[in-house]
Amino acid sequence: MKKTKEKNSLPFFGIPKMMPLIIKYRKDLAVVIVTTIIFGLMEITYPVLQRYALNRFVEGGTLEGMGLFILAYIAAIAGMAISGYINTRVCMATELRMNTTMRNEAMAHLQKLSFDYYNTNSVGYIHARVMSDTGHIGETLTWNLNDGIFFTMTVVGSIAVMLAIDPKLTAMILVIVPVISVFYALFQGKLFELNRQVREINSRITGQFNEGITGAKTIKSLVVEDRIFEDFESETRAIFNKSMEAARLRGVFRAVTGMAASAALAIVLWQGGLIAKEEIGTFSLFMTYARDLMEPVSMIVESLALFIVGKVNIGRYTALMESVPNVRDSEAVEEKYGDCFDPKKENWEELKGDIEFDHVDFQYPDGDELVLEDFSLKIPFGTNVAIVGETGAGKSTLVNLVCRFYEPTRGRVLIDGRDARERSQLWLHSGLGYVLQTPHLFSGTIRDNLLYGKPGATDEEIYAALEKVSAVPVVEKLEKGLDTDVGEGGSLLSTGEKQLISFARAILADPRLLVLDEATASVDTMTEQTIQAAIDKVIKGRTSIVIAHRLSTIRNADIILVVKDGKIVEQGSHDDLLAAKGYYSRLWQRQYEDEATSRLWSENQEKTAGN
Repeated sequence: MKKTKEKNSLPFFGIPKMMPLIIKYRKDLAVVIVTTIIFGLMEITYPVLQRYALNRFVEGGTLEGMGLFILAYIAAIAGMAISGYINTRVCMATELRMNTTMRNEAMAHLQKLSFDYYNTNSVGYIHARVMSDTGHIGETLTWNLNDGIFFTMTVVGSIAVMLAIDPKLTAMILVIVPVISVFYALFQGKLFELNRQVREINSRITGQFNEGITGAKTIKSLVVEDRIFEDFESETRAIFNKSMEAARLRGVFRAVTGMAASAALAIVLWQGGLIAKEEIGTFSLFMTYARDLMEPVSMIVESLALFIVGKVNIGRYTALMESVPNVRDSEAVEEKYGDCFDPKKENWEELKGDIEFDHVDFQYPDGDELVLEDFSLKIPFGTNVAIVGETGAGKSTLVNLVCRFYEPTRGRVLIDGRDARERSQLWLHSGLGYVLQTPHLFSGTIRDNLLYGKPGATDEEIYAALEKVSAVPVVEKLEKGLDTDVGEGGSLLSTGEKQLISFARAILADPRLLVLDEATASVDTMTEQTIQAAIDKVIKGRTSIVIAHRLSTIRNADIILVVKDGKIVEQGSHDDLLAAKGYYSRLWQRQYEDEATSRLWSENQEKTAGN
């Protein structure tokens, strides 16, 4: 998986990276900007109206024009109320729509990423980008943008009015503003780094929380609750400390702007006597603007700080969206066969099930040596291939290549005589049945899970699949049958029951290629016998690849591939490999002795218990 590095140097707060999203919601954002401008104009207008009233009606001693003034004042209030309501409503709706769009696009992109992406990135890492980062981006592009425009307009408008009335006094007040800019320049880099660290720690916290829930049984059985809590507490303490450090920096900004506002008021009061002699309304206007001017400046700084935070989120989110899968279909293949969201099944050829490795070299993306080198093998349709080896030997490599979870480094994997890359991944996967060592069921009912194998399947087809894998008794003993809820990840069923249901799900689609990845390794002896009997039935008429845990279960395989240290060291039938007296023969002898010892030990235990 080619991962795009998360960049801290995104220009203009990373906004250009989000232009497709901004363009999509340009009309909504235009409404937000227009209503913000109207609201800002009304905010600036109040001191002007106040100045007019004091100069004309109080100092001038006349009520002439009062009616028109009242209408203007009411219009300003109405304009502020209406624009404020529309602004808030549209801003909130746009944020929610943006969040929904980004999360949907992220989820769709994740479906297209290669298998290895999920091996190298934790659930917490991905969850933080899809949920947390998108939320902060939506807030940045709506509320923070809205606040930035409003407060900038307030500052610029106020300065423009003051310059028009008294440029000299305005210049004296504005001398204070650069102080805030200097502080921003000094601390923005530090703020960015702190917020980046906060997001990273938050990612780890999410991952730890996920592991703490999904691994609850393991945690309790190992009696490591205290260690899990200590690790979690350590991360929450770290995020607290970093957040407090960032808060202190923002506090410095606020303190500086507060002092600047007080200084501006002091300047107006110092010069106020001279102004008041001429126009009390002008004195009032300058007092109001001087008092309120530094707060918008402070909020502009705050908005900039939030844009810095948003820059971190944009960098992380775009890094996910720019991740390029190692395994992907060419444009020509997608044009003919479609993709996982828009398949063009009318162009799909029938999958027969012939497989061939043609001078294949393979090296894992993060590996430094070849796992396969110039490997060739023909697997005609209907062949039962078994892959054996010790734990960690690399038995899944061939399966990963056949299933196109990985691509060959050199050479070709042919399906029905054609390079697998000449057809779509979805075409291949649609003809593939895969049963994992650790079965996974989705939340919902047994029926829901089986229908993932073949959407729209009838009850007759479902029960036929269950019958093939001897899983009908499992369903019939449950009170609600097919409508029984399996719980999150199938937690309400036993491991054996989950394995039988996942087996039935794979068979329901009537796949031409069947992969069984140590399908009996995690179940009890009785269930293993049930599954093994089912395997012997369902592999007929299909090309099957069986990654075996117990060698006795694959002695009738047409081809046995023996893997050691990530490489295929022997291949042939069971009898041929035993006769060769090589590595397979030693594995067989060792496992036979282990099983015999275990059987004798069990018999002795039973005799002892009987006496």
